[in-house]
Amino acid sequence: MNHPLLPELQPAHLREVCVDSATLFQGHFLHAMRDTVRLPDGSSAVREYIRHPGAVMVIPLLDDGRVVLERQYRYPLQRALLEFPAGKIDPGEDHFACARRELREETGYSAREWAKAGVLHPVLAYADEFIEIWFARGLSLGQRELDQGEFLDVLAATPDELLAACRDGVLTDSKTLTGLLWLQNTRSGAWTLDWQPAPAQD
Repeated sequence: MNHPLLPELQPAHLREVCVDSATLFQGHFLHAMRDTVRLPDGSSAVREYIRHPGAVMVIPLLDDGRVVLERQYRYPLQRALLEFPAGKIDPGEDHFACARRELREETGYSAREWAKAGVLHPVLAYADEFIEIWFARGLSLGQRELDQGEFLDVLAATPDELLAACRDGVLTDSKTLTGLLWLQNTRSGAWTLDWQPAPAQD
C-alpha cells in the first residue's frame, strides 16, 4: 500500500509482538483472546480482544435515488438501529457471494451490478473484525429468506434523509456511517466504483 498517510504498513517502531496467547471464551462465531505482547520498548503488556470471521455490508441503490436500509433490534444496546444490510461471512465463503446472499436473504433484493468499495474495521481497539463494503444497483425485488430467529424491517431513504439522521443522532451504526461516507463521495464523483455484472444465478 502506497499512501502518504501510511508510508509503512508495519512500522517497526510501533509493532507489538505476541509472546503468549490464551483463549478465554470460544463461542459460536466469536472468540475472546488474551495475549501477552512485547512492546516496542521491550516491556510487556496484555491485550484482550475478540476474533471475528469478518462480514460484508451492502449499499443497495434503488433506481429512484433512494437506498435500501434495515431496522433491526440490537440486543446489546436494547434498541432498534438503522443499518445498511450486512452479515457475517460463513467459513470458506467467497466474500462477493456473501454480499449477494445477505442482500437477497435480508431484503429480498437481487442486483444486476455490483462494485466493491473498500474495507472498514468497526472496533479496532478490541476486535479483528473487518467489514467489506459493496454497492449494488439494478435491484429487483423477490422473496426474503430470513434466518430462524431473525427479525428486521426493510425500508428506503434518500441520501439527504440519511445525512439528517446522522446529524440528529438517529443513525449511529459505525458501518452504516462509513457506508454513508462512500455514498456521499461516489454521488459527488469524487470517488469512483468499478461496476461488474452479477453472476448469472443472481
